[in-house]
Amino acid sequence: MAKTDSYKLIANNKKAYHDYFIDEKYEAGIELCGTEVKSLRMGKCSVKESFISVNRGEVFIHHMHISPYEKGNIFNRDPLRSRKLLLHKTEIRKLESQVQAKGYTIMPLKVYFKGSLVKVEIGLARGKKLYDKRQDIAKKDAKREAEREFKVKNLS
Repeated sequence: MAKTDSYKLIANNKKAYHDYFIDEKYEAGIELCGTEVKSLRMGKCSVKESFISVNRGEVFIHHMHISPYEKGNIFNRDPLRSRKLLLHKTEIRKLESQVQAKGYTIMPLKVYFKGSLVKVEIGLARGKKLYDKRQDIAKKDAKREAEREFKVKNLS
C-alpha cells in the first residue's frame, strides 16, 4: 500500500543557494510545540538568517523565526529559540565529521509539510568565493536572455 504524501512549502532559503555550494541534502524532522505548528500552517516562518549546529550528538537549528500564533496567548514560545532537529545517529555522525574535518557548514534549505509533519531540508554546504557568485549570476542572466529571445521568436 503506497502512501502519497502531500508536500506544502512553508519557507525557502534562496540565500543559501547563492552563498554556498550544496553538496548533500538531508530531510530532518523538527521538534515544535503546538502553537508553533499552528503558526507554520499560516505560513509565518523565516529561515534566512538561521544556521544549524551539532552539540553532543544532537542537531539544533538556531535563529529560525516562527512568528507567535495570534490566538496562542500564554502558550506562545520565543520566536527565535533553538529547536532540535530529528535525524538518525548515523546521519548526525556523518554531518559532524564532515563539519569538523573538511570545513563544511550545515544550512537549512527548506521548511515544508510532508503529510501532517513539519520537515526541514538541510544541506551540507561549502562557501562560495566572490568569483563563483559572479559566474552564477552570469549564467542566470544568459539563461534568462535566451528564454526571452525564444519567447519573442515564438510569438512572431
